[in-house]
Amino acid sequence: MHEGDDRRLLESGVAVRSRPGEATCGDAAVVNSTPDQALVAAIDGLGHGAEAARAARIAAEIVREFAAETPVSLVRRCHDALKQTRGVAMSLASFSGSERRITWLGIGNVEGRLVSSDSSLPSLSGSLPLLRGVPGHELPPMRPTTHDARHGDVLMFVTDGISAAFADSLDVSGSPQEIANRLAVEHWKGTDDALVVVARYLGEGR
Repeated sequence: MHEGDDRRLLESGVAVRSRPGEATCGDAAVVNSTPDQALVAAIDGLGHGAEAARAARIAAEIVREFAAETPVSLVRRCHDALKQTRGVAMSLASFSGSERRITWLGIGNVEGRLVSSDSSLPSLSGSLPLLRGVPGHELPPMRPTTHDARHGDVLMFVTDGISAAFADSLDVSGSPQEIANRLAVEHWKGTDDALVVVARYLGEGR
């Protein structure tokens, strides 16, 4: 469920692991890029198995269809469509090439990190504040946060099948796909569905 980017504003990579014994994965990713804006989403259907996959699939389809809208609008659309499902946890990031900004929002437990490409700054330039709630069942007041985006900055989203230790050493060498694969290999818990989404911002002085 990964929609490929056009590599104009972002390059991206996705790694997925299914819970042992399950035929389907309840996690889904969407990456949508245009010349001036891009959207990245990581979605975790609650639980595992077919019902979790169904909830994640519905949310991914909505995000893909309305990718030009704001993260808040997208979460609200997903909430309305998911009321007859288990619900999801989801994190979204919207990149603006003209404003050189990233706006992100997380509901539930899909972790997000933004790693700066500027060696003169701390390597970790942002951690996504996560709000309590379950799109499809209950939404909190939503307040997205914003960061400056610099050429080469790397966004990471991981679902809860990835150990929190992934953030202890954020190695962003290699392509986004190589980074995603490395995180999935090194930090998958092995007991749950897992998703890693990595996107490198190519705006500003490409």
